[in-house]
Amino acid sequence: MTSSTAQIAKVALVGDRSPNVVSHTRIPLLLDALAERDRLVLDTYWIPSEDAEAPDAVRGFDAVWVVPGSPYRSEAGVLAAIRTAREDGVPFLGTCGGFQHALLEFARNVCGLPDIAHAENDPDAPDPLLALLACSLEGHEDTVLLTPGSLAHSVIGAERTVERYSCRYGLARHFDTITAHGLRFGGHDTDGQVRMAELPGHPFFLASLFQPELSGDGSRPHPMVRALARAAVEHAARTERQPV
Repeated sequence: MTSSTAQIAKVALVGDRSPNVVSHTRIPLLLDALAERDRLVLDTYWIPSEDAEAPDAVRGFDAVWVVPGSPYRSEAGVLAAIRTAREDGVPFLGTCGGFQHALLEFARNVCGLPDIAHAENDPDAPDPLLALLACSLEGHEDTVLLTPGSLAHSVIGAERTVERYSCRYGLARHFDTITAHGLRFGGHDTDGQVRMAELPGHPFFLASLFQPELSGDGSRPHPMVRALARAAVEHAARTERQPV
């Protein structure tokens, strides 16, 4: 049962907003549904990737959601926003391009791999962390198997789910190095390819190659979107309680 009092949190939507990206047009519907169904009100601000390069671009927010729509106009801006959320313990959700760049940020800044790249942004890079998938997932649905005990499993509440994609790039290498430094892969496809990532010890850090924004018709937010909203309002409540 939800509380009769709405809970409000301030959320940064990082990405280059476009009416041509279906996930972007779905977000207002999801926000309305969260408010009406769950009494979770997200006060959202779109932050273009170029603006996210500013040092304090996402500071003061209760959550950071890096939305689909890559290639972003500024890779550096997206990586900076993700790093702030990771280091400051701010709830984070990365979907599609957000997932890819979350891996890129972690590999560069935590794993000590400063030269690795995203092939979509740098096609001639000698060491691409993200590369073209063997089979493009643009416009497809596919099964995701969730690791028991993972945040992904806890949030989605099932051992498998069928999700919608709109991407051509995925994690290509450095799997062992990334996991050795603390990132966990909580979701894979039936061939064992990584589809979800999370950061244990962080209040809420979850990313997926699929797009939960595309689930259903937008009237019932995907569990990942609902979980981010809850984490955001919890962050807002903690911040409010802290002495000035």
